[in-house]
Amino acid sequence: MDNIQSIKQRFGIIGIDKGLNLALEKAIRVASTNISVLVTGESGVGKENIPKIIHQYSNRKHSKYIAVNCGAIPEGTIDSELFGHEKGAFTGATSTRSGYFEVADGGTIFLDEVGELPLPTQVRLLRTLENGEFLKVGSSKVQKTDVRIVAATNMKMSTAIEKGKFREDLYYRLSTVEIFLPPLRDRKDDIPLLFRKFASDFAQKYRMPPVILDASAQLALLQYNWNGNIRQLRNIAEQISVLEPERKLDDKILKSYLPDIGSHFPALIDEPNKNKKGDFSSEREILYKVLFDMKSDITDLKKLTLEILNEESSEIIQKKNQNLINKIYNKKTSPKEIDNLLTVPIKNESNKNERDSKKKMDEYDYADSIIEEEPLSLLEKELEMIKSALERSKGKRKIAAEELGISERTLYRKIKQFNLNLDNEK
Repeated sequence: MDNIQSIKQRFGIIGIDKGLNLALEKAIRVASTNISVLVTGESGVGKENIPKIIHQYSNRKHSKYIAVNCGAIPEGTIDSELFGHEKGAFTGATSTRSGYFEVADGGTIFLDEVGELPLPTQVRLLRTLENGEFLKVGSSKVQKTDVRIVAATNMKMSTAIEKGKFREDLYYRLSTVEIFLPPLRDRKDDIPLLFRKFASDFAQKYRMPPVILDASAQLALLQYNWNGNIRQLRNIAEQISVLEPERKLDDKILKSYLPDIGSHFPALIDEPNKNKKGDFSSEREILYKVLFDMKSDITDLKKLTLEILNEESSEIIQKKNQNLINKIYNKKTSPKEIDNLLTVPIKNESNKNERDSKKKMDEYDYADSIIEEEPLSLLEKELEMIKSALERSKGKRKIAAEELGISERTLYRKIKQFNLNLDNEK
């Protein structure tokens, strides 16, 4: 078996960190088996190298190796990409297509960002891992495949399982062996080595002298957080190689290329809600305030409605309740429209106004919603109005309701509520 150093040279891996060496040793040990492997670690740490090593040191090295970025494939087509589809299985399926599990039979499939797989696809993948069987989309014919699965994710899988975004049984099938790659901030000794390697590569690529860091720049390099890990370091090295006229850099020049240089500490992933209790308290206070505001608005609406029922002048009502009216209509309703809304229908108004007023009272039915909570004098006033209207209409509810500007159904309820006996009821 090749030693760790030869593996690093073969796959272009730079570093002497113990965590990195442990991950490579694990990859070599499991390569000769057929068990599934899950590679974990933050984005940009180089997880894609592990499945390549496993495949090249396995008995499948002469068969297909396919890398699939699960997060880059739309949810509607991921099943077709992995398992294939039959002609006519869906709109646009003009021919039968073989999926990756069919094409890579006997080889290895690397499922990068496996945590992004939709739940229905996770069910299909679980079946394939358990018995090597799969169905093409739109087909009822069971097909067999012999594929080694190596998956990778930057998610915290326990959290994804708790939230119902990833199946627990699939997680255990994928993670028979789990290989963790440490973040760059935990590999301090590797950072200068990686920077020198990238600087040399870009110097050859762009045909210019390589950039060199002095002692202060190297210290700044070590102090930086590197949330983007190796990918971010490589990007910074390329920027400096192309844009910086000076070939020897001090810390001031280097810091000008490092975003948020003040952040020296790693950002926490899935950080617990330290102020969870305080957040709930704050939300509760906001809810109480909203409820109190609503109660106040309802009280104002009751007052306005009673004034309308008492046939007070719409002009007086508008002046007294201008703030409330503006709030209700969001200051977009013209004064004329507000005046029309506040006009109380009387017997001599046109039939159109009577119908409009009747419709408004049917929609809102204010009297029914507030009558039980108002003072006795208001009840007496309403009773007097209803009696007068019934007397003038000689007990005919339809005519009385039109005069009062309410529906006949509402008037009937009022008659029943006040126990009014009508001799000429109609």
